[in-house]
Amino acid sequence: MTAVDLTALVTALLVMLVGLLGSVLPGLPGPPLILAAAFLHKLVRADASVDWWVVIVLAVLTLMSLGLDFLATSIGAKQMGATWRGAVGAAVGAIFGLLWMPFGLVLGPLLGATAFEMIGGRAWREAGKAGVGAVLGMLAGAIGKVACSIAMIGLFLGNLLLKWVH
Repeated sequence: MTAVDLTALVTALLVMLVGLLGSVLPGLPGPPLILAAAFLHKLVRADASVDWWVVIVLAVLTLMSLGLDFLATSIGAKQMGATWRGAVGAAVGAIFGLLWMPFGLVLGPLLGATAFEMIGGRAWREAGKAGVGAVLGMLAGAIGKVACSIAMIGLFLGNLLLKWVH
């Protein structure tokens, strides 16, 4: 392994690690960062990088994880009676929740969804229930994104290791 290979790999893995964190933290595009790192590694290292089919599978996994996240949040919120206000409030609350890590990542969406539902005229109990649904949906979506992100990084590394062994 040359110095260029090592530098490209470490850079890609660092970006992928940020992407893995982005699977949980709002505001960071988790799986798209992992895909971008793999794609750039392929462009820079060409034959010394992963196969093109791996990049295509990573693109499919990225789309799946984004869709899963959206569906989980929507279903969780809707099952508990949230409106669009609750979903927006949960997202705003998640962003503000970053300031009070780690509890803010749960309390922020809960309080944001509840507050936005109450501003929309819903009673406290209904708004609170919608807030819980939004949080449960966001957590389910985050678990799905983390799983996809880990699979993406594993596929990238696995394909590279197989190429180095052969």
